[in-house]
Amino acid sequence: MENVITTLVDGILVPLIDATVIPLAALVTFLASSGLLLLVFAGLWLAFAVALVREPARVDRAWARVRTLPLLVQALAWLFFLPVLAGAWIWRRSWPRVARYVLIAGIAGWNLLVFMPGPA
Repeated sequence: MENVITTLVDGILVPLIDATVIPLAALVTFLASSGLLLLVFAGLWLAFAVALVREPARVDRAWARVRTLPLLVQALAWLFFLPVLAGAWIWRRSWPRVARYVLIAGIAGWNLLVFMPGPA
């Protein structure tokens, strides 16, 4: 049994991780250290804020669109855009409007702060 598990890990999982996770981690590291992720998320949060001010139903429609995606695509969207999707989820709650604004602003601020490039 142990030999089967070792074969499975060495033969399938290790090459899969080497081919996907390691290059993706290197890409994310580059994007974060260069400030590109900060720009991407700043743009997403700006679009989110404009949608909330001009037409809050847009956030509702975007949330509904994400919810209709295939489950694997939804999981990837949540993985890559967790803070923004968390903001959309908060917006869809029936909590007081001020509480939702404060929570969304807090997540946006934290998200942008985390992606600020620092010294190498």
